[in-house]
Amino acid sequence: MKKPMTSRERVLAAISHAEPDRVPIDYMANGGINGRLMQHFGVDVAGYYSMLDALGVDYRTVHVPYIGPRLHAEIPGINVDPQWGIQTVWIQHESGGYSDFTGFPLKDATAQMLESWPMPSPDDFDYASIRDQIARYPDKCIVLGGGFGDIINTTGMIRTQEQALVDLATRDEAAMAYIDRRLAIKLEIFERSIEAAKGGIDIVLTEEDLGTQKGPMISMSMFRKLFRPRHQRFVDVAVAHGLPVMTHCCGSSSWAFEDFIEMGITIVNTLQPEATNMSPAYLKATFGDRLSFHGCISTAGPVAHGTVADVVASCRETLDIMMPGGGYCFSPTHALQDNSPTENVVAMYETARTYGRYDR
Repeated sequence: MKKPMTSRERVLAAISHAEPDRVPIDYMANGGINGRLMQHFGVDVAGYYSMLDALGVDYRTVHVPYIGPRLHAEIPGINVDPQWGIQTVWIQHESGGYSDFTGFPLKDATAQMLESWPMPSPDDFDYASIRDQIARYPDKCIVLGGGFGDIINTTGMIRTQEQALVDLATRDEAAMAYIDRRLAIKLEIFERSIEAAKGGIDIVLTEEDLGTQKGPMISMSMFRKLFRPRHQRFVDVAVAHGLPVMTHCCGSSSWAFEDFIEMGITIVNTLQPEATNMSPAYLKATFGDRLSFHGCISTAGPVAHGTVADVVASCRETLDIMMPGGGYCFSPTHALQDNSPTENVVAMYETARTYGRYDR
């Protein structure tokens, strides 16, 4: 029997392509799922992390909080982000609810509006707090998050997804300058966060959704000309600090994985198995000796629509494919949606904790 590992030891072994005591486990979910799981485990909001421990979650994500002034005015009935001006509204549905983007204040912006749009200073973040956050999670694997590197989604949140893609396709000068101004700020926040953590971070997370369910969202040429050099700056900072980079990338995105490897990215996150060329078998056979994988448990499959037996069978099949030789973290492909029955989510994590052991 393998000696029990701490969460940090377990994750670091797995992403080094060694076989730990069990597969590492991570968690992402909508608020409705959080509430039902806390009720299931008999804890209140203050017991959220106890719920994560009950599920077997090995990761904790830390961020540096913004402490600067409100840069964008409040609007009644709309949540306006004080830093970037992104607007959201709560949408209720039969299973729960979610925040959706609205307003899109830079949708029809002139070049002057894009140039003058207020953005935060890297000085307006509480870097000192990151050590306190890390100290709350002894022996967990600490991930630095914060939306680092993202181009398409973050631009789309304020300019519409369509206009963001048009900006990139046309190489709109003002829009590209806006994107680069935002990325420069995020890069400084990224580096200062790592330095403030004083070695307490284990993995850094960058983000960029590159695929639809059926194929690439952009061309390889565009990726290499516009995306890769901008993301490389974040990867280079991480590598200089000796940190592995995990990239969040939804949809059919394996077409970019060879470039990820060349860039120095070592972990890919989400991995939607129903998307083209994203099945666990394909990923493991094609990239399994060069990348580590974080995800593969569909939030649109058996967990949402099947029985408990379906969930167990699906999770076991994925584990059988992905576990050999390490390099895998069990996780939902994205946030578990509110339409997922509580018993299915509980079964999903129970399967990971038991069937995911390497000494079974």
